[in-house]
Amino acid sequence: MFPVLIKIGPLVIHTYGFMIATAFLLGLWLALRQAAQEGLQKDKITDIGFYALFSGIIGARVIFIATNWPHFSEHPIDMIKIWEGGLVFYGGVIFALPAVLWYAKKQGLRLWQTIDVWAPSIAIGHAIGRLGCFCAGCCYGKPTDLPWAVTFSNPESLAILGVPLHPTQLYESGAELMNFAILLFIRKKKTFHGQVFWMYVLNYAIIRALIELFRGDIERGFVMPGISTSQGISIVMFITAVAFLYRLKRNKV
Repeated sequence: MFPVLIKIGPLVIHTYGFMIATAFLLGLWLALRQAAQEGLQKDKITDIGFYALFSGIIGARVIFIATNWPHFSEHPIDMIKIWEGGLVFYGGVIFALPAVLWYAKKQGLRLWQTIDVWAPSIAIGHAIGRLGCFCAGCCYGKPTDLPWAVTFSNPESLAILGVPLHPTQLYESGAELMNFAILLFIRKKKTFHGQVFWMYVLNYAIIRALIELFRGDIERGFVMPGISTSQGISIVMFITAVAFLYRLKRNKV
């Protein structure tokens, strides 16, 4: 596809990095709009976004490096090249949540209401981010002869070249767009704070577990034969989401 968006002399803008930046800015704008409607302080919503972004990127990269350690142990400089792709979404969640919890407690915010404001933004941002993955060629699918298969030919692409593959990046992007629409509907009907966020987690756990069936990049790691690392995390996240939805609904926080 198009790993490099713009290249003028020494200036190189990678499509993946551009899409991640676009995803964050759009997500921030949507969150601020919702915050205004709910009477929440915009500056604190913005702060949470930046804490989540930076801690999430660190976590997403750390998990990617851990699952691809043989390569990075031989090429340590590659560890910082996040603009070329290589972020594990679940790693971002694992690192971002504690940062958000810490900030919300420090500022005396209503945690679940605040996270609900951000939940649809995470979904739409993730949808855009996966388009960046598609352009970079990371997170590619298994070989297939389906009519919508994609064949990567750019030598800078991270995908297998010259082989028709499942466009798993587009599958996930489309699924996250649907998740975004579902969350907007739930937000209008929600009966307790935290409902929107944990429905996002529940929906994404299902999405990711299914998408993994079509993934072809073995670098993502496996917890056991036939079950990828992300599928294992999806199972845990699904159970966690169900438990929190049940608890929060009972307590009506």
